[in-house]
Amino acid sequence: MPFACWMLWAGRVLLDDADLVVPVPLHLLRLFARRYNQAALLAHALGKLSGVAVASDPLCRHRATRAQARLNATEWAANVRGAFAVNDGRAGLVRGKRIVLIDDAMTTGATVNACATALFCTGAGAVDLLTLARVAKPETHRI
Repeated sequence: MPFACWMLWAGRVLLDDADLVVPVPLHLLRLFARRYNQAALLAHALGKLSGVAVASDPLCRHRATRAQARLNATEWAANVRGAFAVNDGRAGLVRGKRIVLIDDAMTTGATVNACATALFCTGAGAVDLLTLARVAKPETHRI
């Protein structure tokens, strides 16, 4: 997967120190509709390339969130606040670990912040982010 190769090149320093790669989860309804989680596909490809263990299930998105494309940064953060948690029985997997969180695209950072908060509240030692794309919302561009 070419995207995973790019991410490996860009994130080598993070991955060299990582204990675990964890993708940003989709809510089950969105996963069912889409049939795949692009962050999970990237995470598994990165795990194969880097040799770092991948766990797809420590985080869950236990609350569906509304589409965020038309929200501003404040609304985006409120939309995802509390939507993520560490799955019951998986706390031991993340406790004390250096985790690289994988997402396909980051806009405001609210989603990955919510994920990192859930991981830190469960005892993760460190959480770094590796994302394929940084997307700016149109209203943030000034010409």
